[in-house]
Amino acid sequence: MKKIITLTLCLVVSTLSFAQKFALVDTEYILGNMPQYKQAQKELDDLSIQWQREVESKFQIVDKLYKSFQAESVLLPEDLKAKKENEIISAEKDAKDMQKQRFGNNGDLAKKRSELVKPIQDKIYNAIEKIAQEKNYSVVFDKASGATILYVDVKTDISDLVLAELGYKVNSGKKSK
Repeated sequence: MKKIITLTLCLVVSTLSFAQKFALVDTEYILGNMPQYKQAQKELDDLSIQWQREVESKFQIVDKLYKSFQAESVLLPEDLKAKKENEIISAEKDAKDMQKQRFGNNGDLAKKRSELVKPIQDKIYNAIEKIAQEKNYSVVFDKASGATILYVDVKTDISDLVLAELGYKVNSGKKSK
């Protein structure tokens, strides 16, 4: 009796696992075909370069103050030395604070990235969700997210469907990975 129950249970589980439909998307490919994402990336790159120059400028000031101090320190009285050292320390702190404000985990660049890219990601997610529900996919994998995939049937890649759902021209010569 136990053998029959075990066999029946195995049959039911294997039947259920075959009934599930899986698909995959390549979000890097999708993003690469979206002009608004490319524009957002360009804006982020431009801001990053501008802010990096500002930070480097602050650190150059610190460097000049330090070199000037080294050259003059022999001739300076102790109270003036302490004042100059404090000036250097303060300038260095300002430069590091600016660097953290611009490029830290919760810095200006991260906030701007979230502001520009999150709506695009939400749009993609909504398109994926809609297609998955329409086509009855149980799971949709993102092969761009670093998940290890040893074999992929190209018929399961719905990246072009997602692009079409978003209203973008589909690249007929889709890359094969």
